[in-house]
Amino acid sequence: MEPDTHVVALCGSLRDESGTRAALGTALDAAEAAGATTTLVDLRTYDLPLVDADEASPADAESLRRTLRDADAILLGTPMYHGSYSSPLKTALDYCGFEEFEDKTVGLLAVSGGRFPTSALEHLRSVCRALNAWTLPLEVGVSDAHSSFADGELTDPTAAERVRRLGEHLVLFAGVEQYPEVASATIESVTGF
Repeated sequence: MEPDTHVVALCGSLRDESGTRAALGTALDAAEAAGATTTLVDLRTYDLPLVDADEASPADAESLRRTLRDADAILLGTPMYHGSYSSPLKTALDYCGFEEFEDKTVGLLAVSGGRFPTSALEHLRSVCRALNAWTLPLEVGVSDAHSSFADGELTDPTAAERVRRLGEHLVLFAGVEQYPEVASATIESVTGF
């Protein structure tokens, strides 16, 4: 890790008592403990109307883009809505592009009130792939949010440990622009290519 590694988390939940925001806080705490500086982008404080290509981007969209461009690694966090990620996060991502994400390390985190949020994570991974981001293999889903959080904290010990590892991995792999040597060597030994 470089000493000036900066991790930005983008919270796709607008709820005041958001499990997603609490989980992102846990990940950012771990990133700070690993030596990074961090920023939580709380979309409740941004005025981001639905994207209209015929309208100029609002000032908050440029502020969001600048914050993401300045990051060495980005953590996308979302509640799961109808098997996918939230509309506030979708709108925020629609204002962004390659300048914010290309060759950038990205982590994924999703929280669900019920079943494991696999599809929300898959959808976010597809978006990151389209933006040429380097998405970490480790992604975290927190299911059964009603029993995983208490008093604004992630209390499920297994989920909390995975979220902390995600924060650490964001710092460890920040700035990766190609497969690390060890991964390339492993791929070569397995495939012969």
